[in-house]
Amino acid sequence: QVQLVESGGGLVQAGGSLRLSCVVSGSIFSINAMAWYRQAPGRQRELVAAVTSAGTTNYANSVGGRFAISMDNAKNTVALQMNSLKPDDTAVYYCNLPIPRTGGGYWGQGTQVTVSS
Repeated sequence: QVQLVESGGGLVQAGGSLRLSCVVSGSIFSINAMAWYRQAPGRQRELVAAVTSAGTTNYANSVGGRFAISMDNAKNTVALQMNSLKPDDTAVYYCNLPIPRTGGGYWGQGTQVTVSS
């Protein structure tokens, strides 16, 4: 059974920072990519950032240069450093492990990020 567990969410004021972490456990022997998504009430789930084991990253335009995604050397964890947070960043953030060639993947249960004015 594959499990993804997010942590690090919380309540911060605009301009503050948070670091989200996601740990993958279970029968996963090779991870070549991971991603963070977010979903705010009334909005579709949005890809925030993605990273490959080769170090390639991409980000949603909405996060500008404020966020940074990374994987550790074991390639079984992923982090999202979020700086200069805005109220519009408020959402539930989900860790995602894509399953290649299937269009699907594994998801964490999400961690709430709330940014107040």
